[in-house]
Amino acid sequence: MDTSRNDLLGEIAADAALERSDFLTAAAAQLDSFLDANEARIRELGGLLLIDDDVDYLAIDEDMTFKSRSRYRDEATGQWVTETETIESAAELVELYNLADVFAAFGEATAAHAAKETAAEEEAAEEPAAAGDLYAEAADEWAAGHEFEEAPETPEDAAERLYEMALAFQERSQQTEANLLEQFEAAASALTSVLGEFIVVDDDDERLTLKSNGSFAAEVVPEDEAAEGKWRKLENPDDIVKFYDPTDVFGDLADALADAFPELNEEAPDEDDDEGDGEDESDDDDEDEAADGEVDAAPPGAGEEGDERR
Repeated sequence: MDTSRNDLLGEIAADAALERSDFLTAAAAQLDSFLDANEARIRELGGLLLIDDDVDYLAIDEDMTFKSRSRYRDEATGQWVTETETIESAAELVELYNLADVFAAFGEATAAHAAKETAAEEEAAEEPAAAGDLYAEAADEWAAGHEFEEAPETPEDAAERLYEMALAFQERSQQTEANLLEQFEAAASALTSVLGEFIVVDDDDERLTLKSNGSFAAEVVPEDEAAEGKWRKLENPDDIVKFYDPTDVFGDLADALADAFPELNEEAPDEDDDEGDGEDESDDDDEDEAADGEVDAAPPGAGEEGDERR
């Protein structure tokens, strides 16, 4: 390659570097202007969560600094690695993020925040109903839509109507359970973004995972497809509750966390055990003698409780 060609390439590279520097300077100035104009609003809101997905997290705190967290798989170890950093200036941020994406994230975050505030206000305005009231309301709603002019004349007719009612209430129950999982996922997202993806169950016919964004994902082999060994993906609460009871999901999660972090099972020493140290053992002997001859009237097994989950 002749010298003149090298010179041409060098000049192009130099111009590109200058253009990049000018672009980043202009982008930083534009972001600074936006932040200055909205600083009071952002502080009043206590900050905003801008991006929160499996591999990226970006938030602006009320002190106007950004928190960024990224996750990637280390090719050498095969493990997921999480990196967290504080970004203190717009100039640093535009080096890492496309400015158009940042402004889009602000728009989406504020819309989501407004929707959440509206939902919270509406929920606070409504007096929460007791569980019994919810079941009664569901029954009333069913009856209102299925008013029969006459009572069933045969057991078959009664069974048919009862069958339809059971399926309808099963659907209502699954929707309620799906809503419960959605509430948990929303509340857990701030914690799972730090914990990372967590395997809850990994068996031959089922896998349940709590993702870093707080949502559950599962794979199961349905009984009717066990012979084929065909896996079915469950990617949202509506699908998951068709195969899982939320009580079991939360219980399995607690068990898996306790296995992964043994310190969760550590109990504080019982202070009552130490209070009697050094007392005269004759008191215990007297109590034993007084107890001699007494008849235990309690039936066998009294006071025992099962610890199996449903």
